[in-house]
Amino acid sequence: MDAKTDRKEREAAPADEARAEPRSDQHRPDEEKPVEGKRSDDKQAQDTQANDDPSDRSKPGLLRRHPYVAAIVAILILLVIAAVVIWWTNARHYEWTDDAFIDARTVTIGAEIAGRITDVAVTDNQPVEAGAVLLRIDDSDYQASLKQAEAGVMAAQAEIANVQAQTQAQDAKIDAAGKQVAQAQAAFEFARSEDQRNRELLAKGTATQQQAQQAASTLRQDQAALDAANANAEAAKSQIAVLQAQGKSAQAKLRQAEASEDQAKTTLARTMITAPVAGHATNITAAKGTYAQPGQVLMMFVPNDVWVKANFKETQLDLMRPGQPVDIAIDAYPEKTFHGHIDSIQAGSGTAFSLLPAENATGNFVKVVQRVPVKIVFDQPPGIYLGPGMSVVPTVKVR
Repeated sequence: MDAKTDRKEREAAPADEARAEPRSDQHRPDEEKPVEGKRSDDKQAQDTQANDDPSDRSKPGLLRRHPYVAAIVAILILLVIAAVVIWWTNARHYEWTDDAFIDARTVTIGAEIAGRITDVAVTDNQPVEAGAVLLRIDDSDYQASLKQAEAGVMAAQAEIANVQAQTQAQDAKIDAAGKQVAQAQAAFEFARSEDQRNRELLAKGTATQQQAQQAASTLRQDQAALDAANANAEAAKSQIAVLQAQGKSAQAKLRQAEASEDQAKTTLARTMITAPVAGHATNITAAKGTYAQPGQVLMMFVPNDVWVKANFKETQLDLMRPGQPVDIAIDAYPEKTFHGHIDSIQAGSGTAFSLLPAENATGNFVKVVQRVPVKIVFDQPPGIYLGPGMSVVPTVKVR
């Protein structure tokens, strides 16, 4: 007999006894005690039954009492699972790294000549345009050198002009010598004819010996004059070669003087240092009145043209190609997202080009995932202040 049947029989027994006995207003104490004892036993039986089988009442009752809570919990679990699946599916299309920085080709501004600094035209972190004056060096000595070089050029030009004038005069002398040769040649021809006629007349007896000798003497004189004219003409022509040599020497001196002038102009221009491109002047160490030496660094210059140098792990480069779009998050501007694309991927890891590259052939080898620098350029100028070393988080869409 189970507990439920026993409880029902115990509850029914007092009721039957009550119907069997006649009612009476007087009750004895000894008759009430057994009834109270039976009721106590019934209560203990009920508690025992509840403790023996709690699952039959609690489990079905929880779902029935809180159906909406159970539904909400189930929906939340499904949403979490769906979010994880969507995130994983979407994350496969992107590669990102926090080992990325703004990079630029910074310019070292230094003195190329020696001199005292007379003016520093910029201050720290000042934006400047290309060609703007950064500082000036005393140019008095270099102005004097330029004037001296210009004087040398003028002297060389004057010497060339002198040689040209002498050449023209010599050409005139050559022409005169040629005319003298022609005159002497004519006189010589006439004297030779006269000598020939006098010889013939002397042979016939129609001319005297004196006439014949006179004609012969004239012929010899004219011959000598012709020879002198020819020699003078040759001497005049040979002087042209001398003048031509002097002209070449003067031309060489002119080129040398012009080179000295150009050098003086270049040196003078170096007394004024200008910005090579648009950017910012930083780390200025120059001061007015200090003496600058050639090669001395006076300030640093950061161009406006900057890009992102992202050091991706080599395991992230499988699908990465130049031209892929990149979303750029800059730590200094967390509320903005900039867009760019991959420009190039370095042909080698970063450690391969370091000052002391790793040599895995020596000592114990431990494999370490290497990082490869990737150059990322902005699609549009950022329009904000960016400097080398600023932290960036690029996200590359590789699929």
